[in-house]
Amino acid sequence: MAGTFAIILTLATFITAIFWFLEKFKWKPERQRKVEAVRQQTNGEVDGKVLAEVGKPKGWVESLASFFPVLFVVFVIRSFLLEPFQIPSGSMIQTLLIGDFIAVQKYSYGLRDPITNTVLISTGHPQRGEVAVFKHPNDSQLDLIKRVVGIPGDKIVYLVKEKKLVIYPACQSSDENCVGQQSMPLDLHYSDPEMSNWKEVHKNYRSNPSFYTSEQYASKGIAASNPLATLNMEIQKETLGNVTHDILTTQGTQEDISRFYHQNGQPIATWVVPEGHYFMMGDNRDNSGDSRYFGFVPEGNFVGKAVAIWMSFEKQPDEWPTGIRFNRIGSIH
Repeated sequence: MAGTFAIILTLATFITAIFWFLEKFKWKPERQRKVEAVRQQTNGEVDGKVLAEVGKPKGWVESLASFFPVLFVVFVIRSFLLEPFQIPSGSMIQTLLIGDFIAVQKYSYGLRDPITNTVLISTGHPQRGEVAVFKHPNDSQLDLIKRVVGIPGDKIVYLVKEKKLVIYPACQSSDENCVGQQSMPLDLHYSDPEMSNWKEVHKNYRSNPSFYTSEQYASKGIAASNPLATLNMEIQKETLGNVTHDILTTQGTQEDISRFYHQNGQPIATWVVPEGHYFMMGDNRDNSGDSRYFGFVPEGNFVGKAVAIWMSFEKQPDEWPTGIRFNRIGSIH
């Protein structure tokens, strides 16, 4: 189901549309006829102020009708073209940062009913490597943004110690390298991990960590504020489909596999993506609640493809912005 704002916008557009059409095709012509009738009865000698009063619409009717064109444009753009989203957490660092405002291309995965999110016209499907916004499979009011890791038919194996993926795509009829029902694993082109410019900082008054660049960490005096822990983060390149991107991992940490979603018939940390579903993961691998934990995302839950950053504020979760990152405005990779 759509969010509260989408429902309110749809209802407001529909209601103001009724008043706009009534005003344009019924009430305004009736007032014009009354004005003409008064003019004829007085042989055109009536005061202009009287005619203006006779032809004047009710204030609330005029206001409601005037809102419709603006609401209609907003409704079309937001429902079928582009929708703005804010990045509230660090699960996609360094592709997306806390405080980034992104534009989501709504029509990438089909033109959808703005209320039910049902696909009206199919225009495409999520592809491996794309960054997408979707509804949490267990909470339709919660929007998440992650990267598409697995598409229908993929077998996903997460190597917990190495913090890497192994993906076996589903067999195609033309694939001569199939073993059973799976192809040979994809070559994900992992680069060697290197020390990144990011630090993961745990503070005693927050349940989730903050993330700072080394320069921010030094300039803000984070070390002097006695955080509970400061952890270094490593960076490496990962290729999914035709997309090469950075992933971050935190030194000295390990995922708790007991919290992983356990698919029937598969060992822990292994999943086979069902038809019509996708496997999503964050680029900040040790700080992302994703399909490893909540399972597969139905295609009907997708909102759209993230295509651009249109504004970026320097901030941490639950803090006021301290500046604007103009250098981040542009496309998403």
